[in-house]
Amino acid sequence: MAFAETFHSPTQEGIFLMRASHTLDAVAVMFDDDHAVANAGLVLPATVAQHLGLEEIIDGCVDLADRPGYYRPGRKALTLIHSMVAGGDCIDDADVLRCGSTAAVLGHQVMAPSTLGTFLRSFTFGNVRQLDRASEQALTGAWAVGAGPGDAELIIDIDSSICEVYGYDKQGAAYGYTHVLGYHPLLATRADTGEVLHCRQRKGSANTARGAQRFVRETIGRARRAGATGPIVVRADSGYHSDKVIKACTDHGAAYSITARQTSRVVTAEASIDPDAWILIRHPDPDSLDPDDHAAPVEKGQEAWVAETDLDGRRLIVRRTRDAAGPGVLFDTWRHHAFLTNRTGTPVELDADHRRHAVIELVIRDLKAGAGMNHFPSGDFSANGAWLILATMAHNLIRWTANLAFADPAPQVAKTFRRRYLTIPGRLTHSARRWTLHLPTRWPWATQWADALNRLRHINLTT
Repeated sequence: MAFAETFHSPTQEGIFLMRASHTLDAVAVMFDDDHAVANAGLVLPATVAQHLGLEEIIDGCVDLADRPGYYRPGRKALTLIHSMVAGGDCIDDADVLRCGSTAAVLGHQVMAPSTLGTFLRSFTFGNVRQLDRASEQALTGAWAVGAGPGDAELIIDIDSSICEVYGYDKQGAAYGYTHVLGYHPLLATRADTGEVLHCRQRKGSANTARGAQRFVRETIGRARRAGATGPIVVRADSGYHSDKVIKACTDHGAAYSITARQTSRVVTAEASIDPDAWILIRHPDPDSLDPDDHAAPVEKGQEAWVAETDLDGRRLIVRRTRDAAGPGVLFDTWRHHAFLTNRTGTPVELDADHRRHAVIELVIRDLKAGAGMNHFPSGDFSANGAWLILATMAHNLIRWTANLAFADPAPQVAKTFRRRYLTIPGRLTHSARRWTLHLPTRWPWATQWADALNRLRHINLTT
């Protein structure tokens, strides 16, 4: 329906007609379709979870004794994981999975938010470690069917992150070096796929290196148990520069590439480098090298130099960039960035690879923006520790689905993957003893989605 509205032009004489459509006002709305499926694309990660046996793995690992919420922990954990995969970042968001026939594409009963809250609050520190073991078993299963590195080199990035919280009733939340109230978890990620290999919840006031040695040992150990048989490299920033962390790497046969803090001994070592030993690297392609072109003019701020020296018998690779003189500064200065390593290779190659450690920041961003780590819902520290592990499992489930299900590389960023393949409206019908999931016509990624589901159903994921 439409109507004509008259108005007078301020610059011209006369009356004009403008047609405005109000057909949307005539649309009747009813929430009465029991067959509707919200986020029908969840059938993809749910298929991976079912074939991996995630529910059974968690049931076998987590024992809450006789505390409230003890029954069927796998079903409750999977409800939270699928809620996070769908974009939920709080317990109440799981209610989306209970609408219409959405639960039918998940392969398990969806639990109510009140039940999920009781379940999380029943966790103790020991139960969090049990859930961590379940996470490792899921990783082992996924790697066994093609998602793992096999005998190829595995690069592990170690870092921590500040997870901000609000209110003073969050047990363990505190102010740290960033002066932000929150938690300070440790994270270990796989460089090429962005999977989270290990995580550990810590208080907000925890020092960056707190528990780092044990965390590194646990991470390398679980990577080996999960099926990584090739070389392992551990990369980390200066917060993990310590003899204990280096020893943890070498004790487990792993190479290391760890940023060195600018202590007096490191500064002295940098100053002892022969001026002729520096190798020029050009921007914007820092990996290119022309050692015979040192005399060519280079604009200030557009070059970097790399050299190598020794620090206590270890290789110290140093990268320097020029800080141009500014107001109140008479001379140009050099900014140095050094890292310790026991890897083989040229200083230029190792420097380029070490700087790729920054990819872990993209994983942390995706964990917070796309997998529920941006919000810790409980006032109980152990409950939030369990939430952290469930968030990493949801994150990994997205990455495994992208790697295992798609012939061509699929976007692994949660927001993009969710928009293309998960948040699809659907309708579930039953006829002739067969269930059919009806999806929208002309969906832009329909072919890729159908191929992905077919591929998952023909891969034996059960270990």
